[in-house]
Amino acid sequence: MNYLEKLKQSARDTESIVCMGLDPNINSLPPLYREAGIRGFKTYLEEIFSEMRKQNVQVGMFKPNEGYYSRHNVSRFDNHFGDSTLVEIIQMTQEYFPHAISNLDAKRGDIGPSSDNYAYEILDEFIVDATTIHGYMGTDSIAPFGKYCVSHGKGAYVLCRTSNPGKTDIQDLLLADGRMVYEAVAEKIIGWSNLYPGIGAVVGATGLEELAKLAKLFALHNIPMLIPGVGGQGGSAIEVVNVLREARYPLWLARINSSSGITHPWAKKKEEAPENFAEVCVYEIKQLNEEIGPIF
Repeated sequence: MNYLEKLKQSARDTESIVCMGLDPNINSLPPLYREAGIRGFKTYLEEIFSEMRKQNVQVGMFKPNEGYYSRHNVSRFDNHFGDSTLVEIIQMTQEYFPHAISNLDAKRGDIGPSSDNYAYEILDEFIVDATTIHGYMGTDSIAPFGKYCVSHGKGAYVLCRTSNPGKTDIQDLLLADGRMVYEAVAEKIIGWSNLYPGIGAVVGATGLEELAKLAKLFALHNIPMLIPGVGGQGGSAIEVVNVLREARYPLWLARINSSSGITHPWAKKKEEAPENFAEVCVYEIKQLNEEIGPIF
């Protein structure tokens, strides 16, 4: 199957387009898991996954952010607990939930052999279905990932309109032809996707006007969208879905991400993790699935 077919099949099998971000916030874990550091996060997730399976609750994608794990490596002491834990967590998601898409949020982008090496590392060694990349260096950096889309049915989401506060610094710059930078990137993504089906776009949930504009455009070309910003960053799943439906964007093509809003929903309130943390986290997933509603 190509990546678009995988997305559609996964949405049918899981009945979900929720993307569950797996970004360890060690200080927000219960004391028992906190003391074990990054290794404790794996055990912590296993409790949540077990509860999900017990309640028959699924998500359409898992997305660990590599930066949250690599900071736990101490290379000078030959300590690679961050990387090894990341690999084990990816494998665990695939064992517990074989119908969900695995997406390693790595935000790579380079040229020539460097990009070739990154594409191999992320999409081959980690054995994930998809990753995130940026296109600032153009086709040179996109093509190595695109080749994996064609040859291995992988997905690669190009940063287009992000959800962070600093997004306007560059993405809103006005070009000579009247377009903003993010709009020009969107047009490039369409071109790349024609060459490499499986190329998608990262479009944040914190700018609904821009999301609506891009959803209408991408709907015409079957461009997958990864939509971060729901939950901890303040975006609303209901509002996102309303925008997508109005734009006639196929919901099965989208994955709506919430990270801390699922795995640490108490952190934003600066509260301690409750004893029934797994049930609380699963409740958040169920709420998102209900807010999104029918996919097909």
